[in-house]
Amino acid sequence: MKTVKQLNAINKLVVVLGELVFVGVDVHKLTYHVALWSQERGLLTSWVQPADAQVLEKHLSRIEPAMLRIVYEAGPTGFGLARYFLARGVSIKVIAPSQIPVLPGRQSKTDGLDCRKLAVYESKRLLQKINIPTESEEADRQVVRHREQLVRKRRRCMQQIKSFLLQHSIAEPAGLKDWSAYALVALRELELSAEIGFCLHSLLDELEWQNRQVRKVTAQIKTLSQSDRHQQAFDHLCSIPGVGLITAMTFRTEFPRPERFHKETQIARIIGLAPSVWQSGNTKRTGPIMKSGNSRVRAVLVEAAWRWIRTDEAAKKCFARLLGNTGNAKKAIVAMARRLAICMWRISSRQTPYQKQAA
Repeated sequence: MKTVKQLNAINKLVVVLGELVFVGVDVHKLTYHVALWSQERGLLTSWVQPADAQVLEKHLSRIEPAMLRIVYEAGPTGFGLARYFLARGVSIKVIAPSQIPVLPGRQSKTDGLDCRKLAVYESKRLLQKINIPTESEEADRQVVRHREQLVRKRRRCMQQIKSFLLQHSIAEPAGLKDWSAYALVALRELELSAEIGFCLHSLLDELEWQNRQVRKVTAQIKTLSQSDRHQQAFDHLCSIPGVGLITAMTFRTEFPRPERFHKETQIARIIGLAPSVWQSGNTKRTGPIMKSGNSRVRAVLVEAAWRWIRTDEAAKKCFARLLGNTGNAKKAIVAMARRLAICMWRISSRQTPYQKQAA
């Protein structure tokens, strides 16, 4: 009954000439909670509806002349709703949940309050949008992310095998630290009881399957890197010493439009490699990196930075200088990862290969 009354309210709603209305949507798998907020009159109405973009478009058509923007949080439902309205020329923003202002103290939380909060904050220009990828960009990104997910599963399987050996007092064969083929064969040839042997072989079969899947997806990423939409940018990124297939394609698919960033600090902040700053009066100190933003890119950049300083003399000298200043190799390599991120952004934006003297 409440939903019917809410929809009757939207059907009777009349907007004033020159009024600006912001639409906040709390998106879920089955339902949308929607709130309309006017800069002049405050909350106009709110309602709950099925999770259907066409139904939402029909309801919002009554306030179309006054509707300024739709906003909703990024989440498991993806970007389908945003792309639907963008295709119809409607202004819509997807907001990172971590960037939404939070009031101090204990607060109530409901879907109705969440959609209202989004509309209010957007009317005050307090929300920062994230990039909405095209279907093609999102599909390319998913292939690279799928490999990362498989690698995580494989790592858990390896840990499970080592824990199994420790639990049953089975000595690790030589080469297991590097998971060599010889070590895996040695594990299968161990003389164990039928039950323990069955469990170990099952774990080894799972690891073998994970290895095949990782190789399969890696081959797909290599094919993707040679496609027309990626090849030139990929080749330029791989001109950086230490940057290979996975690092280049992770950066390329996570930031398919690098020209949308205008400053070095923007790319460092979105990856989470920018240092935190504390300033009061004449005192100013820098602290640890904020670790907000894209953790996938941050992880591959730190790994690539180690390879970079081993294969590029200028990068090696820069690392040595940072190490001398900080006395901490981890801090120095994070600083090098930040430099590498900025270097990759410049190369992607300018579409030029790496120049060693620029390191």
